[in-house]
Amino acid sequence: MRDALFFDLDGTLIDSAAGIGRCVAYALERLDEPVPDAAALRRWIGPPLRTSFGPLLGDALRIERAVELYRERFDAIGWSEHSIFDGIEQAVRSLRAAGHRLAVVTAKNQPHAERIVAHLPFGDLFETVSGASHDGRIGEKPELIAAALERMRVMPAQCWMIGDRHMDIEGARHHGMRSVGVLWGFGEKRELHAAGATHLCASAAELPGLFADRIAVA
Repeated sequence: MRDALFFDLDGTLIDSAAGIGRCVAYALERLDEPVPDAAALRRWIGPPLRTSFGPLLGDALRIERAVELYRERFDAIGWSEHSIFDGIEQAVRSLRAAGHRLAVVTAKNQPHAERIVAHLPFGDLFETVSGASHDGRIGEKPELIAAALERMRVMPAQCWMIGDRHMDIEGARHHGMRSVGVLWGFGEKRELHAAGATHLCASAAELPGLFADRIAVA
């Protein structure tokens, strides 16, 4: 069996900018707070919700209310407001066929993450989904990766983290794991390089070849 591959969800498997942005806007509008512009909202994709709402709202009770409102809309419709990145389905299928074990590791809360993955046409290829706890106790990438490692009973040296933001790469480094920073999501090459990505990948179609040709002999 080849190495296990942990995939981030937002910005790696799916383009969820529309749904996340609309849910953030809904929560802030209900709290009579100004809504950031589209460019600023893109930066909400990746970090835990409380991390993003915190600087804007400050007060712990208002932060929790914002998270509650975000999830209210996300439960109703936001979870479905995404598209699948070009080439990622075939890449995932190829990697699974090549013998890699697959998991999703995401800062989305566990029920939302499971629901989205279950509705992906290739969602059945993932052994487990590691998402954030409802109360935010588990939500940072190192904790989420640790949960996936435990569930799959694998060692960090046998795994790779694949994601589009610095949190993915830093989470992998925390565990001594190798990583692939993907350039089709919401992060930038500079961000991923600075975070210490082992490899960078420009398109989903390149992923199977990257593991077969370069990484397999690294």
